[in-house]
Amino acid sequence: MTDSDPRWCSLPEVAELLDVRLRDVRDLLRDHHLAGTRPQEEGPFLVPRDFIVTAEDGAAQPGPVPSLRGTLTLLTDTGFTVDEAVEWLLTEQEELGTTPIAALRAQRIHEVRRLAQTFAV
Repeated sequence: MTDSDPRWCSLPEVAELLDVRLRDVRDLLRDHHLAGTRPQEEGPFLVPRDFIVTAEDGAAQPGPVPSLRGTLTLLTDTGFTVDEAVEWLLTEQEELGTTPIAALRAQRIHEVRRLAQTFAV
């Protein structure tokens, strides 16, 4: 999927990380608070670990990266599929000097969204 090898979580692993029911994870995916993909064509549906913040990351409450939902909405509104949005978020962008998800985690929301607007597919 990308040059780097992000950690991937199954839906039960996401539920455990967030201390919620599996049904709640599916709701987060449906409502675009989280996103995932099948990194391997015939493999399981997985969520990138970088899309989730926990106490280990310094979050007061575990959950999706707060700015992820708005960014996913922007990407899908500009023509990305969810799979393409996940790939873009995990691929280093020269303009950011890092991956968009890393920039979102560093609170560089406006930079990421400005860049995302230039990538209409």
